[in-house]
Amino acid sequence: MNQISNPILPGFNPDPSIVRVGDDFYIATSTFEWYPGVQIHHSRDLKHWRLAARPLARASQLDMRGAPDSCGVWAPDLSYADGRFWLVYTDVKRYGVTTVNGAKGASLRDFPNYVVSCDRIDGTWSDASHLNSSGFDPALFHDDDGRSWMLNMLWDHRPGKGRFAGIQIQEFDRDALTLRGDPHLIFRGTQLGFTEGPHIYKRDGYYHLLVAEGGTGWNHAVVMARSRSLLGPYEAHPDGPVLTASGRRDGPLTRTGHGDLVELADGTTWMAYLCGRPVAGRERCIFGRETAIQPMEWGDDGWLRTPDRDAQPVVNPATPDLPSAPWPDQHWNGDFDRDTLPPEFQWLRSPDPERLFTLSQRPGHLRLHGRETVGSHFEQALVARRLQHRRFTATTSVDASPRSFQQAAGLILYYNSSKYYYLNISADEGRRELQLMVASPELAENIAIDVITALPDGPMELRADGDGDRLSFFWRPAGAADWQSVPRTLDLSILSDEVTFPGFPNFTGSFIGMACQDQSGMAMPADFAFFRYEGADNPIALVD
Repeated sequence: MNQISNPILPGFNPDPSIVRVGDDFYIATSTFEWYPGVQIHHSRDLKHWRLAARPLARASQLDMRGAPDSCGVWAPDLSYADGRFWLVYTDVKRYGVTTVNGAKGASLRDFPNYVVSCDRIDGTWSDASHLNSSGFDPALFHDDDGRSWMLNMLWDHRPGKGRFAGIQIQEFDRDALTLRGDPHLIFRGTQLGFTEGPHIYKRDGYYHLLVAEGGTGWNHAVVMARSRSLLGPYEAHPDGPVLTASGRRDGPLTRTGHGDLVELADGTTWMAYLCGRPVAGRERCIFGRETAIQPMEWGDDGWLRTPDRDAQPVVNPATPDLPSAPWPDQHWNGDFDRDTLPPEFQWLRSPDPERLFTLSQRPGHLRLHGRETVGSHFEQALVARRLQHRRFTATTSVDASPRSFQQAAGLILYYNSSKYYYLNISADEGRRELQLMVASPELAENIAIDVITALPDGPMELRADGDGDRLSFFWRPAGAADWQSVPRTLDLSILSDEVTFPGFPNFTGSFIGMACQDQSGMAMPADFAFFRYEGADNPIALVD
């Protein structure tokens, strides 16, 4: 039997929104502080996916400089109407502290919601139009009477309130790109709480509301409700969650929730949803939240359920009745002899990448311009790709000539400003040295460990090997035959959602890439000749 292997989008790809246009399927996922904003993947058979677009690519659409960790683009919603793709998203500007363990005091957050559109998924998307700021997770519903509506969760910042105040809806004018009329609170959620991620579908005279509940952790769930009227009242599904792995902290798919439905041409229904894959025995998801997909069925009573009626995620569902449509191999050889950044890579927050990196100043190299400290929320020269494999090797060659301890460049594994491993070339009293910087909530403070205090001149090759929750670093002068090991095995699992300072948001995933800092303000260049990443299995296809 031909099967789909979940997750279909491995590595950090949370909050999927799925839409079918003809024979083509598209999934949009959150990117948080990573730039450009929103990843859109494309498939024709639900099994084979490729990266098709990152639509939020200029300052008039997205500028996240100064945004805290795990803020930026939350839960984009992708839809299609009037011959155009519509994308709504939240650009979170302030988070505060998490409310998962109970709300205390006021919780002031900023959730501006925007819309962009385009006639092609890989075209140039419009400038952003602001819609509201009342909560996050916006979504559009295009009714069969020609009217459109925007939903979002309503945030209640007041002391003693539940924060997640329910789902509101307001009419959206596609021509004026504005909301009109008054918002209506249509669903307050179930006892699971944390009601978010709304979508509406119309079927057999009912409006079906799908939401995420339980918080985006081990108790995450997909919940549904329905009403004869768009504005409610909505009746919750009699079975409780329609999909959840609640309570499970180990296994191939956990933390399942935040789903969206798509109907195939033959009338069958599939659900895309986020999931986590914890390291065995550690309850830590290094890849962050990923995207999976599986079939669902409508019962004779008009309610949606999993085919086995158990509301459980399926690791390897049978493929749908569609022609197999694998994408051509677009494997990049790792060399930087090109004009554009390879599609694997993103950077942090800034709509001005020219200040961070260039592929033209030294042909055949990616040059990073040293900017602010590693972990800066403003302008950080860090270019990285997602971790996608349990076992991996990443290798790069860096040519940098730091003159002081304020300058550094090298190979980094990065989750956020409080969690990273950074093997870098720096200097002390004019002599180059190789050092390992570690940041972890499990440590009393960030530490820097000198590895080699008198580094030879010339380019250096740096390597990271990962195996489960173990991480090892290696180095050698470029062209040398033998690798020298950094004499320490590190805990890769600190780069996970679950390892955190109290109250901090952790909604992204682990990246690996290249970084350069210059705290002196002189923008020291660092030239990377190649970056090669090899995993234990094949990642999804990428497109230039």
